Amino acid sequence: MKANTKLNQFIKKYTMILALVVVFILFTILTDNRLILSQNISNLLLQNAYVLVTACGMLLCILTGGNVDLSIGSTLCLSAAIAAKMMSIGKDPLLAILVAMLVSAVIGVWQGWLIGYVHIPPFICTLAGMFLIRGIARVILDSRTIAIQDPKFQNLFTSYIRMPGETLGNVKSSLVIGIIVAVLLTIWMLLSRMKKQKSGYHVENMKTTILKIIVFDALIIAYGERLSGYKGIPVMCLWILVVVIIFAFITSHTVFGRYFYAVGGNEKATKMSGIDPRKVYFWAYFLMSVLAGLSGLLVGARIGSVDGNMGNSYEMDAIASCFIGGASAYGGSGTVPGIMVGAILLGVINQGMSILGLPDQFQYIVKGAVLLAAVVFDVVSNHKTGKS
Repeated sequence: MKANTKLNQFIKKYTMILALVVVFILFTILTDNRLILSQNISNLLLQNAYVLVTACGMLLCILTGGNVDLSIGSTLCLSAAIAAKMMSIGKDPLLAILVAMLVSAVIGVWQGWLIGYVHIPPFICTLAGMFLIRGIARVILDSRTIAIQDPKFQNLFTSYIRMPGETLGNVKSSLVIGIIVAVLLTIWMLLSRMKKQKSGYHVENMKTTILKIIVFDALIIAYGERLSGYKGIPVMCLWILVVVIIFAFITSHTVFGRYFYAVGGNEKATKMSGIDPRKVYFWAYFLMSVLAGLSGLLVGARIGSVDGNMGNSYEMDAIASCFIGGASAYGGSGTVPGIMVGAILLGVINQGMSILGLPDQFQYIVKGAVLLAAVVFDVVSNHKTGKS
């Protein structure tokens, strides 16, 4: 009986990770191992960079009570449009990046103020922003497609890390870096466990910790090995890592991060304890817009051009990643590692079906089914029947 209970707890805790493993193996078999080709593994990260980045910001919005930001696709488009337009008239790419990010921050201040201090419902505010910002982006683009060809800009986001003398298809430094990262992760996880144990916190048994270390290290080294067979580690990977590490730290190791969980758990009680929910809402939507602006630069650099339709429905990918990754539809719970799993799961599904040549409509059907299943699982497993 005790063994069954532990098994049920394990399955409940790692449901999405198990789902990711099953889906990855399934598509690897269905695609005759084409999914795990070095180029496809590299593209899996590049094509989903915007999801991994924007999902971190979307998590903060969802934590405040299941709220979402519908304007991030438009903000992403506007950021890319500003950068592309400025570079097309000869402006320095660093200045273009600065202005694009500054405009994204202004949008965040504007929407954060309206939602936090004027108390405009987030859905309505960001829906209006979605139309308004998209329109401004199209005005800047003059309803045309602008190419991004500046090499300095491209190198900042789309280049690859390679040692001198390494050639395409033989980038051994990727494997070496993967091994180094795996060793550092092992040390960090063991030290973290020891620190929690000394502080009197409950920790997993040593066997579970070692198993997790082995699995994570194996995945990192395998990823490095796959990248070594293509162009190496993409610089975009570093941008993603920086964002993920910062937001994982904020949400799990800072008082500021706990405010988002507190507001989503019980806003009235949070207010009575001395925390101002208005500031929490403001920061959630401000940070979301800043990350959307950065994603616009990443997507623009990868595609090499910007048009008025860039970013359409991108907000839905970020929202789906959060809910699939374990964020509660009622707010108050969710983690950055969880939403990363959700984003990668969606990416594997998209890429697997693309390799198989399945039409877009089937991708929508599968993504919708996975999202619905994840939310139903959250509600049923946690016995939620409403906001309470």
